[in-house]
Amino acid sequence: MTTTIHPTAVVDPAATLGEGVEIGPYAVVQGPAVLGDGTQLMAHATVLGHTRLGRENVLYPGCVLGADPQDLKHRGEVTHLEVGDRNRFREHVTVHAGTVKGGGLTRVGSDGLFMAGCHVAHDAEVGDRVILANHVLLAGHVRVEDGAILNGAAACHHFTTVGRLAYVGGLSRITQDVPPFSIVEGHPARIRGCNVVGLRRAGVAEDAVLRVRDAIRSIFLSRSTTAAAAMRALEAEHPEDPLIAEVLGFIRAAGAGRQGRAREVPR
Repeated sequence: MTTTIHPTAVVDPAATLGEGVEIGPYAVVQGPAVLGDGTQLMAHATVLGHTRLGRENVLYPGCVLGADPQDLKHRGEVTHLEVGDRNRFREHVTVHAGTVKGGGLTRVGSDGLFMAGCHVAHDAEVGDRVILANHVLLAGHVRVEDGAILNGAAACHHFTTVGRLAYVGGLSRITQDVPPFSIVEGHPARIRGCNVVGLRRAGVAEDAVLRVRDAIRSIFLSRSTTAAAAMRALEAEHPEDPLIAEVLGFIRAAGAGRQGRAREVPR
C-alpha cells in the first residue's frame, strides 16, 4: 500500500505514517503523531501532538484530534491521546489529549462512530463499538463502556460513567453513572427501562436478556419494593448470573462515589 499526501497538506517530519495512509487537501499532522496503516485524513482534518492512531481510522473534514485539553490547570505538559482501529470521526469532531492530573492520557477504543460535532474531553475513556451521535459532549474524565450509544446532544458531567451496552436518549443530561444495559433519557436523565435491542444485537442469549430486563425493572421501576431490597433478592435468586452481577456491582460502585459517580472517589 502506498502512502499519499496531497500537495497542500502539512505533515511534520516528526510524524510517523503507516502504510497506505491518505492525507487530503489542507490536512495537518503536527508533532510526533503516529498514524496507523490505512488511516485516512480528509480535507482540513488535523492531528496534533502526541496522538497515536491505530489502523484504518477515517477523519472527516474539520476533525481535530489531540489538541491541548481545555483545562485551566494545563500548562503545556506533554500528554497523550491513543485511538484504536477502524473508528470514524465525522465532521468537526474534537478529541483532546489528557492532563497530568488525570493520568496524562485520553483513550478511545476501536470500531466507534463519532458523529458530526461531538466532543471527547481530556482524560476520557471510550470503549469499543461506541456510538456518539451528533453534538454529544463528554466532559473530562468521563468513561463510556463498550457498545454504549449516546444520542444527539446528550451531555455527560465530568467523572460520570456510561455502562456497557447502555442507551442514552437525545438531549439527556447525564450527571450520575448510567448502569449497563439500561435506557436513560431526560433532563436530568432517568432510567426508563432495559436496552433489550442492544443486548440482542450483541448476541446475548434470550433467556439472559429477559433476566436482565426483569432485574432492571425490579430495581428502578418497581413500586412494590425498594431498590436495595430488589438487589438483595436478585443476588439470592441469581448468584452466578454474570450480567446481573455486573449490574449490581456497577450500581454499588456508583452509590459509593460522590453524587452517584464512582469515578469521583479518587479525586
